[in-house]
Amino acid sequence: VQLQASGGGSVQTGNSLKLSCEVTGRRFSGFVLGWFRQATGKEREFVGSISRSGMTTTYADFVQNRFDISKDNAKNTVYLQMNNLKPGDTAVYFCAAAWAENVLIVSDDYGYWGQGTQVTVSS
Repeated sequence: VQLQASGGGSVQTGNSLKLSCEVTGRRFSGFVLGWFRQATGKEREFVGSISRSGMTTTYADFVQNRFDISKDNAKNTVYLQMNNLKPGDTAVYFCAAAWAENVLIVSDDYGYWGQGTQVTVSS
């Protein structure tokens, strides 16, 4: 299984970015998918997750209704739409996949990881 994340970049406060992560190597619709992030000098933290069915999503408290996770089974891709970005959102963002049914918030529950994509938000 391979995960390829893309879409990172440098934006100013208040702008938006949409990250993508293509999953290959196994039936995409069988995965729970998640996004994590790691800022310089900090531990990796949970951002959000979407269930295998796509019917359930959950987010970290800091998201505050600014981010949205979705997936397209036809494209084997999960997305993270990030709006109203803040400097505190600056980090490397990772997508992750788990062969499971319900949303997962613990990084150890994910068996597959992408390489990360840098998001930088300037004030």
